[in-house]
Amino acid sequence: MSGPLSQDWEPVVLRKKAPTAAAKKDEKAVNAARRSGAEIEAVKKHNAGTNKAASSGTSLNTKRLDDDTESLAHERVPTELKKAIMQARMDKKLTQAQLAQLINEKPQVIQEYESGKAIPNQQIIGKLERTLGAKLRGKK
Repeated sequence: MSGPLSQDWEPVVLRKKAPTAAAKKDEKAVNAARRSGAEIEAVKKHNAGTNKAASSGTSLNTKRLDDDTESLAHERVPTELKKAIMQARMDKKLTQAQLAQLINEKPQVIQEYESGKAIPNQQIIGKLERTLGAKLRGKK
């Protein structure tokens, strides 16, 4: 090799990342800041250290629930409608499954209507009326 040795690269400077929010709250970090005379802000969190949220809000709701007497049962298919569907289906000599297929519903839907378990849906009752050619709703 001839000539003086020389570096052809720049020095690389590595720096630590600034502390994250969690690290700033670390006890060591706070004490170090106190020692260096930096400003420290202490903020008390609302309801900190209490378990009020779990106990206080329930008494109001409990009383309201106790006072609430309305019946929350769903409306069911009336007996007249069950019998009308069954009668119209028998007259057309259709099984529950065939009728369900005709109105594009599952056989279970027809079973629920005929057993009275279904919650009446005007759309389905309308399809049944059209398919069976019978008035099922009231005296229209």
